[in-house]
Amino acid sequence: MRIIGTVGLPGSGKGEAATVARREEVPVVVMGDVIREACRDRGLDPAQHHGQVAQRLREEEGPAAVAERTLPLIRDSLTDADTDAAVVDGLRSPTELEAFKSAFGDQFLVVSIEAPFELRAERLAERSRDDSDADLETLRLVMSENSSLELGR
Repeated sequence: MRIIGTVGLPGSGKGEAATVARREEVPVVVMGDVIREACRDRGLDPAQHHGQVAQRLREEEGPAAVAERTLPLIRDSLTDADTDAAVVDGLRSPTELEAFKSAFGDQFLVVSIEAPFELRAERLAERSRDDSDADLETLRLVMSENSSLELGR
């Protein structure tokens, strides 16, 4: 069995790595799905309350809460698959990394997805629904803030 956790800054290509895995019929477990489910369980719109609910889960259940809630989904994905590998998308902290290492030991591998700043900025601008997000300086600030939160740097 091999569990592959992807990390990287916004716009680095983590989603593309997940797309390739799915195309190869490797299950992909998205940690954000756990948060979206928790939002719905609380009667909240995930699009508006994702960050707040993620923080609340970590306050209520500990800093590894999202990772711990993801573990059964990973195991279930392997039960239903014709492969002994799975990709986990959405690791955000060393605490979550440690939770997966503790659960899977040497079977857990971290892959850092990296891309140049300009390419990440272009991708984020393309995704953006708000033109102010396309401003390069705003993107630099957002990426700087995310680099302190996310693994991969």
